Amino acid sequence: MAGGGGSWKVAYADFVTAMMALFLVLWLVSQDQKIKESVERAFRNPFASLTKESVGIIPSKETQAVRSEHGNFDSASAVELNVLRRLSQDLNKQLQDQNPEDDPIKMELTSEGLKISIFDRARKPIFEGNSEKLTEYGNFILSTLAWDIARYTSFNIELEGHTESRADKDSGGGPDKWKISSDRANASLQALTKHGVKPGQFKKVAGYADTEPMAGVAPTDENNRRVTVMLKVRGA
Repeated sequence: MAGGGGSWKVAYADFVTAMMALFLVLWLVSQDQKIKESVERAFRNPFASLTKESVGIIPSKETQAVRSEHGNFDSASAVELNVLRRLSQDLNKQLQDQNPEDDPIKMELTSEGLKISIFDRARKPIFEGNSEKLTEYGNFILSTLAWDIARYTSFNIELEGHTESRADKDSGGGPDKWKISSDRANASLQALTKHGVKPGQFKKVAGYADTEPMAGVAPTDENNRRVTVMLKVRGA
């Protein structure tokens, strides 16, 4: 018996640990879908800030993130618009930055649907240099969008690539602006479909170079360097 009297304690500790793990798994399985989704997102989001706002303790910035472009939704389905409003709230909670100026996306709820602008800023680039290759941060943003958008298969999707207006070579001046904006729209398409969005939902993928700057923004502003994802309601 000498020297072996403590072995049962080790076995008992292993048993207790296994039972705790089993209890945790059973508890997670028994929770509703929203809790499961929240747990999964917490593990999927390596860029999330640990602020009260990021975990939903205080209201999200809905009034800033969701704006009505026309103020008239008579021609659109009220049910679909409510679905898109909830989607915009979910995305805003997941992707908002501590600094509003660094928010990677801007969302606008219009009579046609939900327009999501994804910004390629120098501080937090979505693409590598003057290319269509996604950065790690860009992959995170698009995979997060895809994870939520994939749940709503009734909406048609339009993808557009845009650049700022600059003439120097480093920014892709001249005809290259058309190529880079188109390539980035296509790269975004590939990322979204890779992470679950059905290819059949996409009705347009196009590049517009610097021909459509954002309203109220100088044509040379880097915020014009963006990809827009438009989820359109039926009949829009």
